[in-house]
Amino acid sequence: MNNDKCKICRRAQEKLFLKGDRCFGQKCAIVRRPYAPGKKGKRRTKTLSEFGRELREKQSLRNWYGLREQQFKNYVRAVLAKKGKTENLGLMLMKSLESRLDSVVFRLGFSQSRTTARQLVSHNNFLVNGKAVNIPSYQIKKGDVVAVAPRKVKKVYFQAILPALKKHKVPTWLVLDADKMEGKMTDEMKMEEINPPGEIESIFEYYAR
Repeated sequence: MNNDKCKICRRAQEKLFLKGDRCFGQKCAIVRRPYAPGKKGKRRTKTLSEFGRELREKQSLRNWYGLREQQFKNYVRAVLAKKGKTENLGLMLMKSLESRLDSVVFRLGFSQSRTTARQLVSHNNFLVNGKAVNIPSYQIKKGDVVAVAPRKVKKVYFQAILPALKKHKVPTWLVLDADKMEGKMTDEMKMEEINPPGEIESIFEYYAR
C-alpha cells in the first residue's frame, strides 16, 4: 500500500504528500526515483494529449485528498451546478475539499497525512462543537470548533504529537490551541495558501466533456 502511494506521486511527477514526514526527507520516492514507475524502456516522457493532461491534473488533486473517483466527481459537479456565481469555481472546489473534517484535522497538525486524519476521525477521536463526529467528509463551517475528544487526549498517539503540535503553523483560516488540543475555523480560505497541485481549471474541463 505504501509503495502504491509512492507510485501515485511518481506518476504525477510531483509530491502529493501522501506519506507524512517521509515526503519531506531524502527517502521520498520523488527524490530517489524522479521518474514514472515502470520498466526502464518506458521511462521516456510522453507528450500528453489535452485529455491526458486534464486526466493527470484531476488524478493529482483527487489523490492529494485521497478520495475515490465518485466522491471527487460529486464535489466537482456540486461546484459546476453553481456556475454563474461571482466566486471563482476553482476556489469554490478547494473550499469544499478543505472544509472536510479530515482535511481540517490534517491542517491543524493532528496528523501527518490526510490518510491518517481520515482514520483518526473514523475512530471517534474528534468532537465538532462538542459533539462526536466520525464522518471524514463532514463539512466544517466558519466558527466551528474541532477538538480531540476528552477521553482520547491521554492516548499515547496524541501525547506523542503534542510537542510538534505546539510548533505547528496553521493556515490563516484556522486557529490552533495546542494545549487544549482544539482548533477553530475563523476566516476565509485563500488559494495561494491551499497551494493545490496542478491546474484546477483543467479538472472542470475534464468533467465537462
